[in-house]
Amino acid sequence: MDLFSIGDFSLRYYSLCWIIGLALAYFIVQHLYKEQRISDEKFDPLAFYCFFGILIGARLGHCLFYEPAFYLSHPIEMLLPFRETANGWKMVGYQGLASHGGTLGLMIALWFYVRKTKVNILRVLDNIAIATPVTACLIRIGNLMNSEIVGKATDLPWGFVFVQNGEDFARHPAQLYEAIAYFIFFVVGWNIYKKKPEQVGSGFFFGYCLATIFTFRFFVEFCKEIQVDFEQGMVLDMGQWLSVPFIIIGIACMKGGPWLRRWGEQK
Repeated sequence: MDLFSIGDFSLRYYSLCWIIGLALAYFIVQHLYKEQRISDEKFDPLAFYCFFGILIGARLGHCLFYEPAFYLSHPIEMLLPFRETANGWKMVGYQGLASHGGTLGLMIALWFYVRKTKVNILRVLDNIAIATPVTACLIRIGNLMNSEIVGKATDLPWGFVFVQNGEDFARHPAQLYEAIAYFIFFVVGWNIYKKKPEQVGSGFFFGYCLATIFTFRFFVEFCKEIQVDFEQGMVLDMGQWLSVPFIIIGIACMKGGPWLRRWGEQK
């Protein structure tokens, strides 16, 4: 759904929510850096690495995990927000971003950031993880406004009718389920941080973020319609299979241990 259009350019609610989510995360992490007395010189490059890491990772994740046949034969459309039509090239934005790819892209980008700034990698990951659920919440609200990633049909009283999709029956508002859950994860994580700020740098918050978000993502997929044809007949869909390694990593980081702290110090 478009917020407004000017010629071929249109600003979609999804894009606006994505930008707001990243902006909120930026200010939260900036606040955390100040509380931890990390210099502005080390904070300033962080937004650049995060923005491009998430965007490139999320885009490549969607293209390669969900529609590889099409995008490998249309590589330009994979990287640029344009689509080739019968009337020539048209700007359509990035129609397809995968959270699993965005998470992986962010991790790779933060590795480069740490090499440049020499900030302890576990401290960076923990600070980013405290703010991440806010961004995830806003992104799912954007999906809801766009009537995409819809849930299965339901008779429950809180079902949503996605009129924009030409439907006249109710579906699970799976996007809203996720948005509410991610906001709760943020509130809980923030309160843990306030009570135990010394845990930043242990990998706990990074593990908490991965374990909670992707565990919920795994189960909420049972309420969603399949996103691509090849998921027909699969016991678990692509989103669930991709969530499993993040859940395992998350639980391992929450448990932590000397090995994790030693690894963080080496980075």
